[in-house]
Amino acid sequence: MVELRQLRYFLAVAEELHFAKAAERLHIVQSAVSQQVRRLERELDVELFDRTTRSVRLSEAGQLFLPHAKEVLAAEERALASIEEFRAEAASTLRLGTTEGIGDRLERLLGEFVRRAPDVQLELVNAPTELRLRQVRSGELHATLVRGDWEHPELDFTPLWEDRVFVALPSAHPLAKQDVVSFAELKDLPLRLSTRERNPTLYDLIVGSCREAGFEPRFGKEFTTAQDTLGTLGFAAPQWTVFYEAHTNVLPVPGVSFRPLKDPVPTMPTSLATKADVRLGPGLLALIEAGRASS
Repeated sequence: MVELRQLRYFLAVAEELHFAKAAERLHIVQSAVSQQVRRLERELDVELFDRTTRSVRLSEAGQLFLPHAKEVLAAEERALASIEEFRAEAASTLRLGTTEGIGDRLERLLGEFVRRAPDVQLELVNAPTELRLRQVRSGELHATLVRGDWEHPELDFTPLWEDRVFVALPSAHPLAKQDVVSFAELKDLPLRLSTRERNPTLYDLIVGSCREAGFEPRFGKEFTTAQDTLGTLGFAAPQWTVFYEAHTNVLPVPGVSFRPLKDPVPTMPTSLATKADVRLGPGLLALIEAGRASS
């Protein structure tokens, strides 16, 4: 059986054309080099070198064998480098972009991720969606969570989960007494929603659902922040807004009730955006698994 060690010794002699110099380069004794080259020649049943007392040169068989030996050793180097890259990534920091309103799902995702990749540190970055996607393309972020359906030639989008969208109403409103609220029942109430420029995916989902239910929404004051909007929702004139179900679990607000919606049932997909030309290493693969397990 031909050994990689024998190929390395053969290559050193072929390049130095001197056994003593090859041994010096390999930091071993000359007899070990000579012995392993002889063993290689016996395995191949050819003479790889023409030897005299004054010189060493490649034989015809040695010249034919040399490029193949180089190819095998180069493949070994590539294989070892890929393992080193794998190990380095497994013990590195993964920069992940996050989105607003993820609620208790983020806690579940992080818990699942730590269980799957305990050696990887997650650095969370919150920024507008378009900025996060640019940062993934530039390499500033390894990946980002994004809501809605996206396409970009430089990015891959891996589906993770879907969130139901709940309506937020004043607790004193009759609709808040129901277990489920249909869109048509909201047509006479003002809707507080972020502009399409700020949140196109949610805007399109809710406005599209209203139209599917047969009406155009009446827009009230713009949704600003969750704290400010919910702070006034329970005490101002009757109005409504929407939150992702996972977000409602961490938003107990006096005077506000969250209810599921129907006719239609609005849901929002969440994906993990990564660079299309980058191999998904163990950290990103663990993140995908954790995201799907947390749904």
